[in-house]
Amino acid sequence: MFESLKKKLSRTSDKLEEEIIEEAKQEDNLQEETGQKRSFFSFGRKKEEKEEIDESTLLETSEDVSADVEEEKKSHFWSRNKDEDEATEEVEEIEEAEEKKSRFWSRNKDDKEESDDEGPEEEKKSHLWSRNKDEDESPEEEESDDKEEGTEDGEEEKKSHFWSRNKDEDESPEGTGGLFSFVREKTISEKHVEDTLWELEMGLLEGDVAMEVATEVVESVKDDLIGRKIKRSSDITEYTYNALRNAVSEIIDIPGKSMTEMIEEKKAQGEPLVVMFVGINGTGKTTTIGKLANYYLKKGYTPVIAASDTFRAGAIEQVTHHADNVGVKIIKHQKGSDPAAVAFDAVEHAKAQGKELVLIDTAGRMQTNTNLMDEMKKIKRVSKPDLVIFVGDALTGNDATQQAAKFNEAIDIDGVILTKADADSKGGASLSIGYVIKKPIMFLGVGQGYDDIMEYDAEWMLNQLFSEDEAAVEE
Repeated sequence: MFESLKKKLSRTSDKLEEEIIEEAKQEDNLQEETGQKRSFFSFGRKKEEKEEIDESTLLETSEDVSADVEEEKKSHFWSRNKDEDEATEEVEEIEEAEEKKSRFWSRNKDDKEESDDEGPEEEKKSHLWSRNKDEDESPEEEESDDKEEGTEDGEEEKKSHFWSRNKDEDESPEGTGGLFSFVREKTISEKHVEDTLWELEMGLLEGDVAMEVATEVVESVKDDLIGRKIKRSSDITEYTYNALRNAVSEIIDIPGKSMTEMIEEKKAQGEPLVVMFVGINGTGKTTTIGKLANYYLKKGYTPVIAASDTFRAGAIEQVTHHADNVGVKIIKHQKGSDPAAVAFDAVEHAKAQGKELVLIDTAGRMQTNTNLMDEMKKIKRVSKPDLVIFVGDALTGNDATQQAAKFNEAIDIDGVILTKADADSKGGASLSIGYVIKKPIMFLGVGQGYDDIMEYDAEWMLNQLFSEDEAAVEE
């Protein structure tokens, strides 16, 4: 998701680093260091990992490890003593067996001296083989003992170096490329960022980000970077990462209540929450209503759908199909009837039956069609919705932002739902739409199934844009 925009953000860091390093080379103010360059996205990953670490837990863990090591040392001490005792007993048994063997051969020698001249030779051979066998076995036993002691010492050494290795790994650089430092500290100036930020602005516009949003991001990054003191090339990447992240976080975080909170507030008053959906044809408005009905049904609420799109052919059948699939009540009239009357009936039904949520489907219309926009205003006057939500297609990029702005001027919308966000590689609409109309994104459609919808979370969105590995931020 948003791969194109992520690449442009990363390129900003690389471009600025290239500018400053090239200048440092000309000034003879550059020296290469050992290590590797950290990637742009690694700064966010390291920050997230540090936030998740509980220091008290680390202290307790280290104490536990120390206690475990002491216990293991004790157990090794007793086991070594036990092994030594057993080894001593084995040696005594071997010596006793050897003594018996020597007496046995000596008796045989006395008995056979007169009758067999080859006896002494055989006896020598048997003694030779037995001695070789003993010599071969004894080094193996000693070597085995040495290996056991060496293994124990190795285990202790491994454990003692465990924390230091982890510390080294945490501090080690990531990514590829050279790591440089400056002999004399450098300061990021306007001339360093001028070309870089122009390229960033062009990249944002190519990614369907609205002009005013692209300008705001560039100005914020410029103010954040200029005057920064840098000693190493990695400082440039880190400062750029933080500047971009801060700028984007201000853009996408538009405050507003969630629909769930509003349902609870209306429920406390004994009233249903009435939500009216608007937008142009083909953005997935009717399907989104089915998804939301399913979403809140699973949360324990009882929605009802109003089929107020009475003009488009097949619209009533389509919304009825979704209502039947998820198992909610639908209020509908004949094709061509008054859409406002359908919405009014749905609201009255919800009040009479104690249902908590009314979802009003309306006919898709272009923002330039004055007659249809007036009809939409009538539905709003009659049904008195608590929320008017614009449903836009994320893949249309800047067009979705312009459409939302027009609908907001005509009817004063309260929030936005973006469909097909999972297929959006650019991310322009997701980045721009809330900031332009100053209204929050409430939900994102992330697939074709009824469960493929999620409440919008600015922090989640930020992680999508500034995370190299999408699987680490998916919920």
